[in-house]
Amino acid sequence: MDGILDFQKLSEIVGGSITQLHSNHEISDIITDSRKVHTIGLHSVFFAINGIHHDGHLFLEDLYNKNLRNIVVEKEIDWHQFPEANILVVENSIQALQKLATFHRSEFQIPVVGITGSNAKTIVKEWLFQLLSGSYEVLQSPRSYNSQLGVSLSVWQLNSGHEQAIFEAGISTVNEMRHLETIIKPTVGIFTNIGSAHEQGFSSVEEKVKEKLQLFKTSELIIYCQDHKLIHDMINESSLINCQLLSWSFNADSPIKIKTINARHFEIKFNQKVLRLKLPFADRASHENLFHCISYLLHLGFEEPRIQVALNRLEPIKMRLALKQGINGCSIVDDTYNNDLVGLEFALQFLHSQHQRSSKTVILSDIPQSSLSQDLLYQKVGQLLKSQGVKRFIGIGPELYAQKEKIDIPGEYFNSTDSFLKDFKTLVFENEMVLVKGARVFEFEKIVSQLVEKLHETVLEIDLDALTHNLNFYRNKLRASTKLMVMVKALAYGSGSAEISNLLQFHKVDYLAVAYTDEGVELRKNGVQLPVMVMNPKNDLVRLLENDLEPEVFGLSQLQRYVEELKLINQELGVHLNINTGMNRLGVDAEEIDQLIEALKVSPQIKVKSIFTHLAGADSTEHRDFSLQQLHDFEPIAQQLEKALGYSTIKHALNSAGILSFPEYQMDMVRLGIGLHGFDPSGHANELFSVSTLKTIISQIRKIEEGETIGYGRKGTATKDCVIATIALGYADGFSRAFSDGIGQVMINGNLANVIGNVCMDMTMIDITGIDAKEGDEVIIFGKELPIQQVASSIDTIPYEILTSVSSRVKRIYFSH
Repeated sequence: MDGILDFQKLSEIVGGSITQLHSNHEISDIITDSRKVHTIGLHSVFFAINGIHHDGHLFLEDLYNKNLRNIVVEKEIDWHQFPEANILVVENSIQALQKLATFHRSEFQIPVVGITGSNAKTIVKEWLFQLLSGSYEVLQSPRSYNSQLGVSLSVWQLNSGHEQAIFEAGISTVNEMRHLETIIKPTVGIFTNIGSAHEQGFSSVEEKVKEKLQLFKTSELIIYCQDHKLIHDMINESSLINCQLLSWSFNADSPIKIKTINARHFEIKFNQKVLRLKLPFADRASHENLFHCISYLLHLGFEEPRIQVALNRLEPIKMRLALKQGINGCSIVDDTYNNDLVGLEFALQFLHSQHQRSSKTVILSDIPQSSLSQDLLYQKVGQLLKSQGVKRFIGIGPELYAQKEKIDIPGEYFNSTDSFLKDFKTLVFENEMVLVKGARVFEFEKIVSQLVEKLHETVLEIDLDALTHNLNFYRNKLRASTKLMVMVKALAYGSGSAEISNLLQFHKVDYLAVAYTDEGVELRKNGVQLPVMVMNPKNDLVRLLENDLEPEVFGLSQLQRYVEELKLINQELGVHLNINTGMNRLGVDAEEIDQLIEALKVSPQIKVKSIFTHLAGADSTEHRDFSLQQLHDFEPIAQQLEKALGYSTIKHALNSAGILSFPEYQMDMVRLGIGLHGFDPSGHANELFSVSTLKTIISQIRKIEEGETIGYGRKGTATKDCVIATIALGYADGFSRAFSDGIGQVMINGNLANVIGNVCMDMTMIDITGIDAKEGDEVIIFGKELPIQQVASSIDTIPYEILTSVSSRVKRIYFSH
C-alpha cells in the first residue's frame, strides 16, 4: 500500500464519522472475531459486526482491556467507556471492511485468479497454488474463505512480495457476487462447474450461473470446461463478458482439446502443440479440477516438462484439521495440510478454543515461500504462539533452528523431521494439547503417527463445521433475547461430551445439560465453565456443589433432601424445576404446585434458576394439539411459581422439534438436542448438515461357494457363488445384532452391501459380490453417503439410538475444514 494507512485515512476510505480520535495510529491488522484474536496492539483495528448469531459490539470492553485502541462500529456506543480509543461509526461494518479491502486490492497490479462454481473451488485453488509456487510468490485465500467477510480478509493479506494471488468466491443468493467482484477484481477467472439442481436463494440454475458470472465482468481471461454446456452457452451469450475465453474439453472442439490415453495419461492439444502429461490422480473429478489448473499454466506459457515437474510434486488436498486422541492422555491437533502464516493463525485459534488440556504445545516446521523476510516472519510466529498461550514449542527445520531467538517460549529445535523422530523417545508428551503443523516437504504425518494413540480400525468422525452450521441454523430461528441450552448428555449423542462442549463454549451458548452428575464433573475436568444443568442427579449434593452444577428438581422429596443437607453445610444451591404437563416421566405434577411453593418459601438455601417442562410429542403433527395443551398448562404454573418466589427465572419448554414447530413459545430459553447433530424430528428443516460418520475397513475378502454357510449359528447361507468381506465392526462397537442376516447394509466405494449371517461381537460379514473392493478399503456404516435415518429405519428404531449406541471403544476424530 502506498503511504501509511492510519485511522484517519481509514475513515476516508470506508466513510462514516469519527466520534473520537485519541491518537492517529497506523493500521496493519484487522480483527473481526473477538474469539479468534491472535495479537492485539495499537496497530489493530476491530470491525464490530452485528451479525445474525453474534454481536461484536458486546465484546468491545474485553478487547479494549486487552489494549485494542482502534474500533469500527455500526451502532452508537458510549465512547466514554473507551477514553483512549479511536472510534469510527459506519452504517455497515462488513461493507466498510469491503471498501477497505477494495482499496487495498487497487494498490496491486499483479495477476489475480478468481475462482467460482458449485464445487471444487477450494481444491482448484489449492492445486493451482501448489503448481505455481515453484515459480512465483503466490497468495491464496486461506481454506474456504470465500464469503462476503472471508474474501475481504483474504485480500487484506496481499503485500508487495506477492507476484500472483488466488481467491475463491462463494455466494448463497442473488446480488452478492457484485460485492466480491469489486474486492477481488480478478484478471483471470476460473468457473469450475455448476450443480444440476438450483440451490435455495436462486430461482433456477440459470440464475445461479448468471450471478456467478458477475465475478468476471472486468476479467481479461475466463477458463472453463466446455463440456458443461450451460456454462459454455451462458458465458458466450452474456453481455457482461467481454474478454478472452480459454475453454477446454474432452469432447468438443475447443482451444484446449483433451484426449484420454488411459486413467492417468492424457494428450493435450493447444496452440498447434501437442503435450503428453501424466496426472497424479485417476478419478474423473480430479482430472477436471486439474485441467482447470493446467489451462492456466498453458496460458502463462508453461511448457510440457515444466508442467509435468509441477504435477509430479502435486499432493492430494487434505481438506481438514483433525482432533485425535493421543498417547499418554494427550489430544493431537493434526494440521499437516500446509504451513503458512494465515494457516498457522487458524490452527492456533482452533487450539486455543480447546480446553480439554491446559498445557498447549506446538510442533511447527519452517514456513516456506513466505513473502516476508525470515526475521519478520519468525518474529510474527513468536508473537502468535505467545498470544495464544502456547507453553511449549518444538521447531523443526533449518530456518526455525537459526531463528529460535525470535520465539520467546520454552522450546526444542531440530534441523529435520528425521532428527526429531530419532530423539522422539527422549521427549515427554503427557496430558497436553499438541498442534502438529508442517509444510508437506517435512512429512509431519510421521510425527502424527508417533503421537496418535493406535486406533481401533473403526472410527466415528465428527465434522465440527457441520455442527457449527446446525447450531447457527437454530440460533437464527430464535429471538435476540432467547437463551440457548444445548443437551450434551450421553457423550453428546455419541459425539464426545468434552470436545463438543468446548466448541459450544467457544460459540457462547448459554447453558449445557447432562443426564448425570458424572457427566457434569467430566465437563468441568475438561475446562468447560458454562452453567450446566444435571437432569437426573443422584444423592450427590457435595459433588454438585464442588463442581458448580445445577440439578433438576423433579419431586418434593428430592427437594426436601437437598434442603436438609444444605442446612447442615450452610450453602445455597441453584436448581431447575421440572413441571410435569403430560410427559409423565419426571416432574412435579400440577396438583403438587402449592406444596412446592410452600416448601420453596421456607427454603432460602434453594435458588431457582429455571422452570421448565418437557413436550411429549413436539416432533409429530399428530400430537400438535397435545403439545399446545402442555404449553398452555405450563405458562400459568410458571407464572404462579415466579410470583411466589418474588424473582424472575428462566422459563423453557421447547426441544429441537419444538423450536421449529412452536416458535411463538420460545419463552426465555430453548433446549437444542438432536437437531445439533443434523436430525430434525419435526421434518421442517432441510438445511441441516450431517455431523457424524461411522466408518471401518475391510479386514479380509474371501470367495464362498453356493450352499456354504457364514458366521455363528450358520445363519448366513450362500444361495449362489459369492464374494464376502469381513469388516472390523461388531455389536461391541454399537452395530446391533438386529442388522444380521441381510437386514443391515453398509456402503463400500459408493455401493451398498448387505450383511450376511449374524453380526459378531467384533466383526461382521457382508456380501460384496459384484463390488470392486479390496482389503483395507473404507466401509461407511452411516454418514452423509448413507444417512443414519435410513440405517435406523431398517431396524425400526430412531437415529438417537444408533448414535448413542456407538461404543466408547470406537475412537472419535474431530475435524474442521
